[in-house]
Amino acid sequence: MDFTLDEAQEELRGLAAGLLGREAAPARLDAHERSGEPYDAGLWRALARAGLLGAVLPEEAGGAGLGPVELAVILREVGAHVAPVPVQQSLVAAMTVAGYGSAAQRRALAPLAEGGLVLSAAPRGPASPRGARSGPGTVETASGSAETASGTAETAGSPGAVTARRTPGGGWVLDGRTGAVPYAAQADRVLVPATLDGGAGLFMVGPGAAELRAVPLPSGEPGAVLVLDGAPAEPVGPDGGGGGEALRGLRRLATAGAVATASGVLAGALALTTGYIGTRRQFGRALAEFQAVTVQIADVYIAGRALDVALWSAVWRLAEGPPEEAEADLAVGAFTAADAGLKALYTCQHLHGGIGLDVTYPLHRHFAWARHQAHLLGGAEARLDEIGALAG
Repeated sequence: MDFTLDEAQEELRGLAAGLLGREAAPARLDAHERSGEPYDAGLWRALARAGLLGAVLPEEAGGAGLGPVELAVILREVGAHVAPVPVQQSLVAAMTVAGYGSAAQRRALAPLAEGGLVLSAAPRGPASPRGARSGPGTVETASGSAETASGTAETAGSPGAVTARRTPGGGWVLDGRTGAVPYAAQADRVLVPATLDGGAGLFMVGPGAAELRAVPLPSGEPGAVLVLDGAPAEPVGPDGGGGGEALRGLRRLATAGAVATASGVLAGALALTTGYIGTRRQFGRALAEFQAVTVQIADVYIAGRALDVALWSAVWRLAEGPPEEAEADLAVGAFTAADAGLKALYTCQHLHGGIGLDVTYPLHRHFAWARHQAHLLGGAEARLDEIGALAG
């Protein structure tokens, strides 16, 4: 298969790369970190003005109606520039609502195109009715499979899981608590998976409906656990999404988004590292002239290529449908991001020597973001389990 971007997708990539190259330069990122703000509001507005926030929104919400491939194009550039804005969370949540929500819910996405709306989603939730395994000591990941936890993660059926119940008036309320949700305090709506009679569903929770407990994230982005106690919620999909389709859709898009971001993070780190070893001299020679260094940087390149192949295959299958056919590629991409991709970031740090550990040097952001995406994807062992289950 040829996964070369078409002309329109390449133009979208160029637009995102050019804007982020200007608006998310290292000096701008340094200034943002010193500000203490949760995200760069000026960059967020610039992305909106360029049409990048509306690119994947449905047309009835003022968007361009583009799909998973274009989502990956945008998020890969966000990752390459480690841009401190809630693009990944907002666009994944918006595409989920666009695909499974009501007409009114789709129209309500319109402010996102202008930068007037922030969305997020709880990264973990209950097993879907299709049979993703769950039990004591396991936790559901973005793609729906379970990973071994150490007692701190919320599990389906545990006291920390979120459950949904109907009120006498016919509405829905949620009880329990989520895992750490990126940008939860800044989000106007958060998508929350929950168990309910007959399976699992997906719900939207508005501001003020939950108690927020701040949790630091490896990427440095703000996060919080949502503590829900009879919190009013709006179902995404009919009857609380009891068939699980909206929840499975969220998990696929969340996995694709994390893999795309991880791919961009690695590409950005590779560019930094190749530039460094090409100019840094040791014993009268550039580092890139040493065979041991060239072998290691080649391994980083190979990891990036492997990640890209899985990414573009997965989002192409999501776009062309049926989405179930993307499951294997998503699992391979998630495993590569959490295993070879993360190891490649360690190699980039190693090739920089001591400067790779200096937080005043840009590489530290790429390393932190790579760790965060690996965490969102559930880790390498869980993804291997998922690949084995799909192959069986």
